[in-house]
Amino acid sequence: MKTKLYVAVWGMSLLTACSIPKAGAPEWFENAVKTSGHQLLYMAEQLKDVPDTTCFPRSTKPDGSYRLENAKDWTSGFYPGSMWLAYELTGDEALAKEARKYTNRLEDIQYYTGNHDIGFMMYCSYGQALRLKPEPKDKQVLINSSESLCTRFSPEVGLIRSWDFGDWSYPVIIDNMMNLEMLFWASGQTGNSKYQDIAIAHADKTLKNHFREDMTSYHVVSYSPQSGKVESKGTFQGYADSSAWARGQAWGVYGYTMCYRFTKNPAYLDAAHKIARFIMENRPSENDFIPYWDYDTPDIPNAPRDASASAVTASALLELCEYTDDKKLGNSYVEYAENILKQLSSLDYLAKEKGNNGFILMHSVGSFPHDSEVDVPLNYADYYYLEALKRYKDLKKFSLSEKE
Repeated sequence: MKTKLYVAVWGMSLLTACSIPKAGAPEWFENAVKTSGHQLLYMAEQLKDVPDTTCFPRSTKPDGSYRLENAKDWTSGFYPGSMWLAYELTGDEALAKEARKYTNRLEDIQYYTGNHDIGFMMYCSYGQALRLKPEPKDKQVLINSSESLCTRFSPEVGLIRSWDFGDWSYPVIIDNMMNLEMLFWASGQTGNSKYQDIAIAHADKTLKNHFREDMTSYHVVSYSPQSGKVESKGTFQGYADSSAWARGQAWGVYGYTMCYRFTKNPAYLDAAHKIARFIMENRPSENDFIPYWDYDTPDIPNAPRDASASAVTASALLELCEYTDDKKLGNSYVEYAENILKQLSSLDYLAKEKGNNGFILMHSVGSFPHDSEVDVPLNYADYYYLEALKRYKDLKKFSLSEKE
């Protein structure tokens, strides 16, 4: 029963339309896994004397030093989550030890209600811990985290509030789709439909109001707290209110693929297919799969790329193919994700060991309009890259070489 639950939760079941016979891992994949494990442990060594309260590596600063954040930062769960995924890929117990150490530093966040991204923070860390090396408290920590996330839901609006800053009345961002996974999990664990009901309400209203006819997404939609009606649609991290912010597209295809996993709602599957189509049809060139930070930025082809958007997309497509009856379409998703992973695993994006401050991938963009984290490593790029590698390995059914 436990094995079946974990498979359902993480979408790692045997793939049908896109399954492939077992074979040895290609060299690029072996190198990517080896480099990732070394990088994460190298970073842990560099940060061993950093106080627990400010110990979460998010990115790098302009001077090349670490950008470190405390546990309340929305990205705090990605570093321990990356180590859990790398441990799963390599079997290196040193990674599991560090992953557990950093995961436990997030324990108090289970009661934090000031951040809609508690799903990112806790499910990417404690969720992976529960799946791979569970400890007795892990399940309850995630249930409590789900309760905390639910406090940000307004029945009048029908959505989980994203931010508490800015001039918006009730802002909801496309990123928030990613936090629903923990709520679906919580309903499955507790038998309480409240969590899933909130997740579905949020997904439904986001689908209604966030997307244009071509399934490009607004970044921020603000609502009236009293009536729940839309007050404004725009962007915060994209080029313009009318533009297609690359990571927003990635959050969308991932979020609705995941929602379909839990609900089997065909509207979610249709949305995921349409967003995927936009991404695939608007890549930089026939043989280039890493998007510019915004699909509509006017300085293309000189605009910065966003490796994080492509990593999220690759992971999403490797799940989406599982739900695709059309074998040709499913295989096209696998091929596209494989091309992303190969490009990210090349010298252009994959860091050299002990380089890049221990981060795995180079060339991501946080918020270009705010000149924040432009052309730098980002911990969530690393996380979704590793998740995509894991899904790719499960899909191809190949085995890795024995650990050194």
